[in-house]
Amino acid sequence: MSIEEAQQRVDEWIRTVGIRYYNELTNTAILMEEVGEVARLMARIYGEQSFKTKEAEATAQEDLAGEMADVLFVLICLANQTGVNLSDALEASLEKKTRRDAQRHAENRKLR
Repeated sequence: MSIEEAQQRVDEWIRTVGIRYYNELTNTAILMEEVGEVARLMARIYGEQSFKTKEAEATAQEDLAGEMADVLFVLICLANQTGVNLSDALEASLEKKTRRDAQRHAENRKLR
């Protein structure tokens, strides 16, 4: 699915199943909560923290995918609410990063 399609599908879901969008501040708080859940899993899967149970460890990768999708869902909600076209915004961000960082990364000895 394209980013534009994702924005349309989330909007349709919100307006039918979700009834309406939460306000922008509430969605920002929810986004931070979801990012925290991704961070918790990353610390356990790739970092030094351990899981509390073997069952939690067994489903961690699947859980990570779901939490990342939750982050994306709420981010799309915020984009829809604020009139941001995420496709255009991502394209502009990639162009900016390419102009700004191409030489910096090429010359960074730490990346070799």
